[in-house]
Amino acid sequence: MAYTHAKYAQSKTPPVNSGLKPFKGKWTEAEARHLLKRTQFGAKPADVKDFARLSVAQCVSILINTAEPAPLPPVNDYNDINFTDPDVPAGETWVNVVKSVGTQNFKRQNSLKIWWTGQMLFQSRTIREKMVVFLHNHFVTETRIVGSYMAYQYNALLRDHALGNFKTLVKQISINAAMLRYLNGAQNTKKAPDENYARELQELFTVGKGPGSHYTEADVKAAAKVLTGYTINNTTGTYQFVPDKHDEGDKSFSAFYNNHVIHGRKGKEGEQELDELLDMIFAKEEVSCFICRKLYRFFVYHHIDEHTEKNIIVPLAQTFRKSNYEIKPVLQQLLQSTHFYDMANRGGIIKSPLDFAAGMYREFDIQLSKDIDIVSKSRIVQRIYQFAATTQQNIGDPPNVAGWPSWYQEPLYDKLWINSDTYPKRSRFAISVIQQGINFQENCIARVDIIEFAKKTSDPSQPDVLINDSIQLLYPCNLSETERTQIKNSILLTNMQGNMGDHYWTQAWLQMLQKPDDKTIRNNVLNRLNNLYKYLVSLPQYQLC
Repeated sequence: MAYTHAKYAQSKTPPVNSGLKPFKGKWTEAEARHLLKRTQFGAKPADVKDFARLSVAQCVSILINTAEPAPLPPVNDYNDINFTDPDVPAGETWVNVVKSVGTQNFKRQNSLKIWWTGQMLFQSRTIREKMVVFLHNHFVTETRIVGSYMAYQYNALLRDHALGNFKTLVKQISINAAMLRYLNGAQNTKKAPDENYARELQELFTVGKGPGSHYTEADVKAAAKVLTGYTINNTTGTYQFVPDKHDEGDKSFSAFYNNHVIHGRKGKEGEQELDELLDMIFAKEEVSCFICRKLYRFFVYHHIDEHTEKNIIVPLAQTFRKSNYEIKPVLQQLLQSTHFYDMANRGGIIKSPLDFAAGMYREFDIQLSKDIDIVSKSRIVQRIYQFAATTQQNIGDPPNVAGWPSWYQEPLYDKLWINSDTYPKRSRFAISVIQQGINFQENCIARVDIIEFAKKTSDPSQPDVLINDSIQLLYPCNLSETERTQIKNSILLTNMQGNMGDHYWTQAWLQMLQKPDDKTIRNNVLNRLNNLYKYLVSLPQYQLC
């Protein structure tokens, strides 16, 4: 697989020396497309054109300064001939019903995942949905363990704070019912301390395991005592603090935390110990470095060398601390930087399964039938979520508490998305979408209008322009002239020779425009375009972002 950053990584001397100074280069559709592909699920051609007319600062501002309202919640779209939810009528939301069991809970979990995938497919021009996935991979819970009600509340929490204050989010996550259940916080009492959340709070959520993190096992035990007393109200499905279960003794921490002592508090005041614990943890600079490294790996590139640590991570972390852990200033500085648009950082990420499938849906501007009902729409969106699940990304259910290995497992990182099982599935999915769309029933199909897509190129009547522009629309990198010529002669204009083929295509395209109702002419163009785009989405370059 040929892409720019890989060869540098292999050389062990990455030449990416650009820094965080604002990007001052020429702002074109290529830069706008790179920004959109990294911050959204795919880059819609219309969005690319609009962003290319603005400045980089204006584009980033649109992405991060969102005032998006919360989306409407998922509804009962799962009644069928074998199951009817006794508590929630069809078409009404189930998210306010705390209890669910058996098939009912399973159906609602599935409904949540379809709804979540729909937020990606039909997202606005903001970074919010990408940040929700980032935070989900950071503060992992598993839907199958916490259940549908708590999983939705957790999802809403991530979405509410996706571009807010990170420290505030850590506190809310610490008392979130889904997290209390997932990491046993609800079982953590003074008589039976459970260290699970206290450990992950430090190891995975804040200071991490980087070079500047030196917390001790004793710190884990002390933090666990601070966190005693939080449990789940089974009636409301939310957290509650029970003073009788809280450890009222003093909690002493190691030299890493400057030998800080959190003095025990009694009664409801015991809750205040959590604020003091987070103040102590967030006083460590390593928190800002750890989170900025994770943001960098998610949005830019997995490899962080000495130059990147010194010139990108450290100054980003300073911005994070100066803003009292607001997320927006960090994203703004990173996404406007010269480093982000460095050619070596383009096309250097293998798409996650959701990026691959949802991105394809959006980039080809797949349209649902106007008269489609809510159940049929859900079943089509379900095809996207199911594809991702069968290719290692079951949204809502990461494989373990650390998240998906492709975002943390050295040295391969995102290369782990691709293997002998997932690559053929990704290729088959992409080809089938071009060929037959995403179908639920015979009369309910979300199709790619391949002729309309070709019209997004600057001159689809010219085969070289059609191919060159299509490559720009779909790939983060170009193909060689030899490859482009081979595609023209062997795929688009197969069985034709030289200029005769070019002339033939131009005439065919123009005739189709002149006689749009002539099925023979239209099918001739359609078949050749289908062959072209099936080939383009099957190439390795289409796996890259």
